[in-house]
Amino acid sequence: MSRLLLLLSLVLLMHPGFAQTAPNSLNATLDGYNYPFPVRQLPLKLEDQELRMAYMDVPAAARANGRTVVLLHGKNFFGAYWRETIKALTAAGFRVVVPDQIGFGKSDKPDLHYSFHQLARNTKRLLDTLDVKQATIVGHSMGGMLATRFALLYPEATEKLVLENPIGLEDYRVGVPFQSVDQAEATERKSTEASIRKYHATYYPHGYPKAHDEWLLPLAAQTRHPDFPKVARANALTFDMIYQQPVSYEFSRVQAPTLLIIGQDDRTVVGKGLIKDPKVLASMGQYPELGRRTAAQIKGAKLVPLAGVGHIPHLEAPAEFRKALLAFLQ
Repeated sequence: MSRLLLLLSLVLLMHPGFAQTAPNSLNATLDGYNYPFPVRQLPLKLEDQELRMAYMDVPAAARANGRTVVLLHGKNFFGAYWRETIKALTAAGFRVVVPDQIGFGKSDKPDLHYSFHQLARNTKRLLDTLDVKQATIVGHSMGGMLATRFALLYPEATEKLVLENPIGLEDYRVGVPFQSVDQAEATERKSTEASIRKYHATYYPHGYPKAHDEWLLPLAAQTRHPDFPKVARANALTFDMIYQQPVSYEFSRVQAPTLLIIGQDDRTVVGKGLIKDPKVLASMGQYPELGRRTAAQIKGAKLVPLAGVGHIPHLEAPAEFRKALLAFLQ
């Protein structure tokens, strides 16, 4: 009987839908934490550093339609949180490529100058390596800023663009006080499971779902590992990237057919805790208006507003999110 239970446990661990419990401590590249699909590594050399960029390349589970979708994660996440979206897309015949950007997830966390241009170039290098000539680029949160930059740099490789509650629909420098990378790093080093949980709760204005722990606990486990200073430094550098490199002035240049899926109750502002003026705070992160304004700037863009939904529609309202995504793709 014990042998049968062991075999059953192994089968569950290998199943793509299995929600594992994160170890108590995880290093900078989440070693020991399993993603829902096989993870591969793309070697890169940036600023004279030999680095590895992790990614999942998941083939169609149904009859392949010959099209590829790239899913770009947010700042406080990693590629695995796209699990159910991957399953829905592959079931519809799409190949799905899900990178962990350098500085995130299972990818290396170097101390270098982070830029959306470089992350977009890394992503294009990945697609070239995989012989993907053109793809639909889907970006959530920070991934929306990166997806926009990718579409601007590589219009010929961007079949369609999907922005899911992207940050960067406004210029944070206008209302968020500046802080140095060292100041941001000092704050990041103080992160605990409790502080991460408090921040992630803001993504769900109608109550934090226990299921979200699956994506929070791996980040919390990193705070208990000797590698955490490296993670904190990367977090600070990528915060500075978001602050210093807005895309909000360039949406009119986007050529690809674009879909915006906007949870209407989202009020995310990068650096919100630094804002002291309540009037400034109240004026920022207004996603209903930001979504409408951005859709008007992108020629032919389609806007799908999701009432009663916060910052992560693909987790909070997965059926509505997938319906809008698949309708736009097909």
